[in-house]
Amino acid sequence: MWKRTRVSHRDKQDSEQRAIKQADLDMLELAAATGEIDLLYLDESGFSLWSPASYSYFFRGEQKRLEQTPRRGRRLSILGLWQPLVSFVYGLVIGSFTSESYIKMIDQQAGVAAQEFANTGRIRVIVQDNGSIHTSTPVQQKWAQWEAQGLYLFFLPAYCSQMNLIESEWHQLKTHELAGQMFEDELDLAYAVMDGLEARGQVEGRSTERFKFKSG
Repeated sequence: MWKRTRVSHRDKQDSEQRAIKQADLDMLELAAATGEIDLLYLDESGFSLWSPASYSYFFRGEQKRLEQTPRRGRRLSILGLWQPLVSFVYGLVIGSFTSESYIKMIDQQAGVAAQEFANTGRIRVIVQDNGSIHTSTPVQQKWAQWEAQGLYLFFLPAYCSQMNLIESEWHQLKTHELAGQMFEDELDLAYAVMDGLEARGQVEGRSTERFKFKSG
């Protein structure tokens, strides 16, 4: 038996704050399980044209060589919103996400939350970390509006990414759908990510939707 080495930030965690937040998250997950609220998990991740060999697995005594393409291209970033067994909404950009792009996605979620709240009285809660684009001044100015629409943000404590269940989706996508692949350009990589998410959706039995960012 063996496992892939993982990066850990456990020594940087505030154990007391983590315990408090975990208890709150447990209650939210219970409320979601009983249909009292909609609970989603939000996070960003990234992909490059070169698939890290650390995500490939092979039997002992075997070896696979990954012939590298010339290093070029930019990082493909993904922002995902996962509601387990229900839906996965994501956006893709070349480079990094900004507060503006994050706001566009949450505005769309707030619209869905407003309709759900009007019809059923059920609120929508999004679990996320304290990343800079999640807490910037423009974003904070939207919080009251989103809450009025029935959408609330639940912030995880620092260095506790393992509490965000969407992390497992990134792991599955990179380990099983993209592992061991090399891509010629960002478009090929984007299509592979989209196909991988669709495949994951079929396995999990949930819908998959790509959010398209529009200018203006």
